[in-house]
Amino acid sequence: MNVTDLYLLGHRLQKLAESAIPTDGIGEHPTSIGTVLIVAADLRDHPRTTVTEIAKRTGLAQSQVSNCVARLRSAEAVMAEPDPRDGRRTLLSPAAEPSARMKAVQEAPLGPALAAETSDPEAVLVLLEKLNHLLR
Repeated sequence: MNVTDLYLLGHRLQKLAESAIPTDGIGEHPTSIGTVLIVAADLRDHPRTTVTEIAKRTGLAQSQVSNCVARLRSAEAVMAEPDPRDGRRTLLSPAAEPSARMKAVQEAPLGPALAAETSDPEAVLVLLEKLNHLLR
């Protein structure tokens, strides 16, 4: 495997994950589910942060981050509060408990998405779990 193979594998895995995420009832949005997950992960790792700070850390455009935050707030996955040091800023943090939408995404089964891509989804899942463990 070379760098190109690794990059393309990562891209295929991203598309596979996106296909497993339930989309019932979320409607049309200007941001992808993958982008929302990137913002949610950044919020998890950096609570009490701002849209500008998330954009800088993730490399996403500020408008993309704002759209993702709006989606996360509508799903009750993010809390917003005024910055006590600067009332013009809004501090964002993940909700204390995962919202129903976040639980649905976290609990979405990978089996059907894997079955659509391979003849041995169980073996692939074992390998993915091992890879995840080794890369953490």
